[in-house]
Amino acid sequence: MQSFRTEIEDPIVQKEIIDLEKKIFSFRNGQIDDERFRSLRLARGIYGQRQEGVQMIRIKLPYGKVSSEQLRRITDVSEKYSTGRLHITTRQDIQIHYVSLDRTPELWADLAKDDITLREACGNTVRNITASETAGIDVDEPFDVSPYAHALFQYLLRNPICQEMGRKFKISFSSSDKDTALSYLHDLGFIPKIVNGEKGFKIMLGGGLGSQPSHAELLSEFVPVNQIIPTAEGVIRVFDRHGERAKRLKARLKFLIKDLGRDEFMRLVDEERKALAFHKYEIDTTDFEGAITEPLLEVPSVTIDDVDAYEAWKKSNVIAQKQAGYVAIGIKILLGDFYIDKARLLADLVKNYGANELRFSLRQNILIRNIKEENLPFFYQELAKLDFVTLGYNTVADITACPGTDTCNLGIASSTGIAEELERVIATEYPQFNSNVDIAIKISGCMNACGQHNMSEIGFQGMSINAGKLVAPALQVLLGGKNIGNGVGRFSDKVIKIPSRRGPDALRLILNDFEANGNGQPFVDYYDAKGEKYFYEFLKPLADVTNLTEADFVDWGNADNYVKAVGVGECAGVVIDLVATLLFEAKDKLTFAQEAFDDKKWSDAIYLAYAGFVNGAKALLLAENEKTNHHAGIIDLFDTVFIESKKIELGSDFKDLVYQIRANEPSEAFAQKYIQDAIAFFGKIEAYRTKDLANA
Repeated sequence: MQSFRTEIEDPIVQKEIIDLEKKIFSFRNGQIDDERFRSLRLARGIYGQRQEGVQMIRIKLPYGKVSSEQLRRITDVSEKYSTGRLHITTRQDIQIHYVSLDRTPELWADLAKDDITLREACGNTVRNITASETAGIDVDEPFDVSPYAHALFQYLLRNPICQEMGRKFKISFSSSDKDTALSYLHDLGFIPKIVNGEKGFKIMLGGGLGSQPSHAELLSEFVPVNQIIPTAEGVIRVFDRHGERAKRLKARLKFLIKDLGRDEFMRLVDEERKALAFHKYEIDTTDFEGAITEPLLEVPSVTIDDVDAYEAWKKSNVIAQKQAGYVAIGIKILLGDFYIDKARLLADLVKNYGANELRFSLRQNILIRNIKEENLPFFYQELAKLDFVTLGYNTVADITACPGTDTCNLGIASSTGIAEELERVIATEYPQFNSNVDIAIKISGCMNACGQHNMSEIGFQGMSINAGKLVAPALQVLLGGKNIGNGVGRFSDKVIKIPSRRGPDALRLILNDFEANGNGQPFVDYYDAKGEKYFYEFLKPLADVTNLTEADFVDWGNADNYVKAVGVGECAGVVIDLVATLLFEAKDKLTFAQEAFDDKKWSDAIYLAYAGFVNGAKALLLAENEKTNHHAGIIDLFDTVFIESKKIELGSDFKDLVYQIRANEPSEAFAQKYIQDAIAFFGKIEAYRTKDLANA
C-alpha cells in the first residue's frame, strides 16, 4: 500500500489519506467504536449503503465543474473500485457504489492525482457548493459567479470551523435573478448583483427542505464580493457554537434562526467579527477570465441526414451563450445515471473538439460549454452515437430523482423506478410536453427530500400504505411548488397519498386536466385558481386501498413484494456521546492546534484550541449525565456543574476562558496563549476524570 501513498504530491492530502487508512485499521481492530467511525468516514465522503458491507463514495465536484482529465480519472476509479456506473446528484457531485471500505484510501489517492477530493462530501460539514451550470456563460448574468463559489469552497475545505457541526450546511450560487441554484432553500444562497458599478451578492439565509421545508430569510440585499467569505464564516461560526447537537431533526440552521430570531442571530454573527482572520477577503478571478480554450484537433465537417431531428435537438437542448458564436449543449441523463464507456468517449470528445470542460447540473444532467456554433453538427453526430441527444433537457420530461430504495438506507419506496416510468409516460403519451419548461417533476424516496420533491410544481415522495395486514409502496402527491426567482420560492402542498403503482395515472389525470382547464396559464397559477381540494377530489379514487391487486404490492423496478425496511440514516452524521472518545478527540484537537500554529495559521490554531476546550468540557458533562445540546450550552453548563461548585479550579469562569476567542483578533500572540490555556485546561479535566474513575 505504500506506493499509492507516496504518489500523492500534496502533503496535506497525503496526510489525510494516511489518517483515513489508520482510522480504518483502528476501527477493524475495535479501537474506535462504530458510531464515532461513522462520523469520521462520512466527513471523508464514505457513506453506508442499504446493502451490508459496501459503501457509497461521494466525489465532491464544486459547482459541478469537471475537466476531461478529471472525468477520465473518475471513470478509472469507478472501473477499478466500483461497478462502472456514475450517478450525478442534485448537488452536482458524482456518486459511485458498492465500494469496499478497506479500499477507500487507495481510491481517494487515485482521485487526488487529478485534484479531486472526497473531503467533506458527507457528514456534518459544509457540503458541495452548488451553482447554476450556466454560470460564466449565462446571457442574463451580471457577472460570472464561478470564481466566488470556487474561492468559498477553497476557504472552507478543511477549515476547523466546519468540521464537526451539529448538521450539514448547504451553500449555492445562482448565476442571475432567475435563481436556478435555488438560494431560498439553502443555508446560504448567493444571487449576483451590481450596485453603483460594484459587484456583490444578495444573500439568503437559513432555507432548507427535508420533512419541514423552510424558506430562507433575507440576510442582505447587497454584500460586496470582498465581504462574502467573512460573512459566510461568521454565520458558520454561530451555527457551530449555537446549533442543536442532540436532537438531529432540529439541528439545521433554519431551526436555530427560528429559535433565536433573525435579529439575534445576526447580532451573534456580528459578535464574531473580531475573531475572523479576514474582515475583507479579495477574490482573484483571473483564472476564470481568460480566452476560451481552443479545440486540440480540427473539427471535421459533417452532413446531417435527418435535418428535422437535428433542428428539434437544437431547439430543445442547445443553449445560446453570452459569448458570441458559442453555445452550450445540454445532455439529458435519465435518473442522473451514466456509465464509464460513454463517459470516457464524452471526455475525449470534449477534450479534443471542445473547451475541455463539463458541468454537472442540479437536475442531474450534463452541460458541455463553450462549443463553437459552427461545430454543432459534428457534436450532434458524435453525441448521437452515445445516445446523448434525447430531447427535453430541463423540461417536464426531465425528471429529478434521488436513489431511493436502490441504495439509500432511508429510502421507503422506489424513486428511480417510478421516475423512469413517468418519463416513459410523458415521452409516449404526452409528446406535446417535451418542450415545457414551466413544470418540473421531482421525486424523493423519503421525507428528507434529496430529490427536492417538495419545491416542484409536481412532486412525489416515497411512503408506505397499509392495506389490512399488508403494506404496499406508496407515493404522496405534492403540487404547487415553484422557483419564482431572486430568492423567492414556494413549497408544494401535500395533496394525497396513493399506492405507488398508481403514480402514472395520477400524472395522467393532472396533465389532462391542465390541458383542459389551464387556459394557457402557468401551472402554479392554474393550481392556485383551482385550489388544493380540487386536485384532492379528482385524485381521490386513486387512494382507494380496498381494491389493490397483487401488482400494487410490488414497487417500481422490483420483482418481489414490497417490504418496508428503513435503516439508520447517515445524511446528517451522528451524535457521539462517549466520554473516553471525546477526551481523546479533545487531545487530538490540541495537537492539531499546535500543528496549525507551527504553520502560522493563527485563526485555524485558535479554532482548533476552542474545539479542544468544548470537547473536553462535553466529556466531563456527559460523565455527570448532564444534557448538552450545543456548544454555548456546554460552556454555560460547565461553569454551573464544575466551576461554581469548585469541583475544578480554573482561576476564572470557564466561559471567560473560552470566549477569549471572541474578544481577540487572531494574532500569533493570542494563538499561542489560547493554545496554552487549552492545554492547561485539558490537564485539569484529565486529572479530574482520572480521580473520578478511581473513586467510582
